[in-house]
Amino acid sequence: MTAFRSLSTAMFKGFFRERTALFFAFLMPLMFLVIFGLIFGNSSGNKTKIGVVGDGPVVTALSQSGALDVQRYDSFDAALQKVRGGDLPAALAVRGNEIELRYAASDTVAAGTVQGVVGAVVDKANLAATGRPPLIRLDSGQVEDSSLSAIQYLTPGILSWGLATSAIFGAALTLVNWRKKQVLRRIRLAPVGTGTVISSRLLVTVGVSVLQAVLFVAVAMTPVFGLKLAGQWWLALPLLVLGSLSFFSIGVLVGSFAKTEEAATGITNVIVLPMAFLSGTFFPLQNAPGWLQAVSQVLPLRHLNDGMVDVLVRGKGIEALALPSAVLIGFTLVVGFAASRVFSWEDS
Repeated sequence: MTAFRSLSTAMFKGFFRERTALFFAFLMPLMFLVIFGLIFGNSSGNKTKIGVVGDGPVVTALSQSGALDVQRYDSFDAALQKVRGGDLPAALAVRGNEIELRYAASDTVAAGTVQGVVGAVVDKANLAATGRPPLIRLDSGQVEDSSLSAIQYLTPGILSWGLATSAIFGAALTLVNWRKKQVLRRIRLAPVGTGTVISSRLLVTVGVSVLQAVLFVAVAMTPVFGLKLAGQWWLALPLLVLGSLSFFSIGVLVGSFAKTEEAATGITNVIVLPMAFLSGTFFPLQNAPGWLQAVSQVLPLRHLNDGMVDVLVRGKGIEALALPSAVLIGFTLVVGFAASRVFSWEDS
């Protein structure tokens, strides 16, 4: 126990003295979270802009529709100039009972939105003017769905990616460096068991993962981003541990056969970066080709992403841990066994 505590303490101190490790573990993933969060943070709440000249019940109804961002102009020519310049998708002028609508030909989506909203408002105003009750009544209401805002999707994904990056890089580079400096050889000859050494390094990996999670969630919950945790969010903790084990095993495998730190870094980049994109870390995969979604199902990061999203922001219970946990444990056992077969204490 004394040897385990001493080794763990030494490894923690060594990790936090290494600026490169701190950058890749905390700063770089956090930069991605901030950049993507600011870019996509308000994407779901954007309204289609429309330049309006004049006033009346139609303009009031358009302002209250919630779908259009009504911007006032003094003249219709000025509004049309904005449409021609690409600054506005549409312009509308109200002259008594006459309404003139012009829209940009290049943006068919915005044009369709504007025509649909304006047409519905005008039709409703015309029906109200007749004093007759509507022949067909529409009963509409909101339904709570399972779609996520950008920050709700990004935080679990980038957190999982940051965890994978630090665990794989940390384990791989540590093994290569120790073998190069013959630290592994001295450990092998010392009375300290191999299990104690591996357990100490794994404890560092899990500890760093917990610190990453606390930092990421704290930043995402600030008013700038507005992340809200749901349900039994603390169920993410066992996923963090299992994810750390899974990616740690990859790092051990890479560090077992890589001869230099440069080779270990290159191999790790080849593994981590494609896995991040194929696992839906930055963008959802529901619109990806079927074969690509099938490939992502064998990647541990995909299942860690899905599990983290389910328990952190979707509010699901312990049943959501079953599949991700099984995949992560199975992956750890398979890759760990492969690492044990190619591991070497010294450079051959």
